Amino acid sequence: MGRMPTPRPRPDALAAFTAAKGFMPPHEGLALYSAAADAATRLPGLPLLEVGTYCGRSTILLAAAAREAGTVAVTVDHHRGSEEQQPGWEYHDPTLVDPEVGRMDTLPAFRRTLHAAGLEEHVIAVVGRSPQVAAVWGKPLGLVFVDGGHTDEHATNDYEGWVPHLAEGGLLVIHDVFEDPADGGQAPWRIYRRALESGAFTEVSVTGSLHVLRRTGPGILPGR
Repeated sequence: MGRMPTPRPRPDALAAFTAAKGFMPPHEGLALYSAAADAATRLPGLPLLEVGTYCGRSTILLAAAAREAGTVAVTVDHHRGSEEQQPGWEYHDPTLVDPEVGRMDTLPAFRRTLHAAGLEEHVIAVVGRSPQVAAVWGKPLGLVFVDGGHTDEHATNDYEGWVPHLAEGGLLVIHDVFEDPADGGQAPWRIYRRALESGAFTEVSVTGSLHVLRRTGPGILPGR
């Protein structure tokens, strides 16, 4: 018996992803979609949650998977930009600065991205800081995608805040995981190692810097 084909987004979603402002390369995006489609199919009705929205490039893929499965994607971001997106840093985009307040504001660009993709009704956008939202969240999740701030403080807060909400069998997806410090920041690598060493997760796939882990047991999770 042959292997099942890897799920791929519909052409309209893939085109919207390609056109959207953001940093995720296509091969990692396809791996994210495949993980989201898998989680949404195996755990029907459970939301797919993303930490770190930026302008919505990866949100398109989660929403496209949610659309196919009849569930919803939730994306959490304060929309003021992460550390490396501030003025003077490598990933700063001056077109995303609100001229009235003089600060980053990616929310309007995100809304335009979803509108162009035709996916607004499949997304719940939560504007707020990840630890505060996680503290009041009360529903099991089928997938948690961690792609927010890359400092140890922010990555740890995202891991400790959202992993306890992940249903057994659900997927934890972590972006920008680099073992070698020369390739990128180490905070995502450290929470990835923490997840594996907890005994609660088994690695499913690695595509570039995108690691997918399945929650396979209770292990030692934050807050347990």
